[in-house]
Amino acid sequence: MDVLKLIRERRTARSFTGEPIDPEVLDRILDAGRMAPSAKNRQAWRFVAVQKSELKAAMADASYGDRRVLDAGCVVAICTTNIHYTMPNGQSSYPMDLSFATAFMMMQAESEGLSSALLGTYDERSIKDILTVPHAMRVALLLAIGAKGEEEPTRLERHPMDRVVSFDHW
Repeated sequence: MDVLKLIRERRTARSFTGEPIDPEVLDRILDAGRMAPSAKNRQAWRFVAVQKSELKAAMADASYGDRRVLDAGCVVAICTTNIHYTMPNGQSSYPMDLSFATAFMMMQAESEGLSSALLGTYDERSIKDILTVPHAMRVALLLAIGAKGEEEPTRLERHPMDRVVSFDHW
């Protein structure tokens, strides 16, 4: 498997067809998130996989009408179960941990022939209420997954390597 090729060809979905996701495929995608690395192996996450149309409709309202929430085969609420853990470097662990888990799910979805869209524009309190997430927890991201719709995503240019990578000093 050529992971770099998969990464280079991945695009953020602009639309989905609304088709359901095969349960075995969805299990593999969620398992990829579960297998991601986390600070001190704490695995302080919870993935709420939403497939019911009435819940996705409510979530779409809380996402300011983002149609991808409605049309995705599944929307995963990426939640932390520990907002308080700070790594020895002084940074909160959950943004990093949840980013790894989300990226792993995105790559597995891509390898399964599905598309995904990382969504950060939503009312967190409303999403928590819809999904009964305890208010002490955070819904850090939403990940929409499904069969790619007709609206073709474009690949935005990436900075060249020499602009973002240096060796041994800044």
